Amino acid sequence: MAKLIGNGLIIEDLILEIRGQRVMIDADLATLYNTDTRSLNQAVKRNITRFPKDFMFQLTKQEKEDITNCDILQKVKFSRTLPYVFTEHGALMLASVINSDVAIQISIEIIHAFSRMHKILACHEELSQKINKIEAKLISHDKKFKAVFIALKKLILFDENCKNTKVGFQI
Repeated sequence: MAKLIGNGLIIEDLILEIRGQRVMIDADLATLYNTDTRSLNQAVKRNITRFPKDFMFQLTKQEKEDITNCDILQKVKFSRTLPYVFTEHGALMLASVINSDVAIQISIEIIHAFSRMHKILACHEELSQKINKIEAKLISHDKKFKAVFIALKKLILFDENCKNTKVGFQI
């Protein structure tokens, strides 16, 4: 279940999928950590060795345009710089870089949010596998039913051809 945090945000709503990874945008993380985006990015640049490519990356111009079509991401639209996005691990690493009580509490909530998402996605994958199995069975049954109907039609045609033949002894 999604949890509403102090500043009225639901962390799960801030998690996006970009380049096949679930990430959070720097502006949203700055809001969560109770700082501004510029300060957050400066702290990251001062500690860049803590943020390898699998922890964060900068969006391309096209990716920025794509995500700003969403209503909740309008604040990123007017930024002059391309935003950075942080994976689950990068968002948690920010807490150690910012090092405040708010950052610690928010990082715990981020961990919980990503954990909830992992559980939901696992359930969806399991459900998807079950649906695929049912679909395969139905297709298999459809083929068998088709064969039965073909055989029935042949019997009906054979029966119609036999109507004019007289049964019995003919002299």
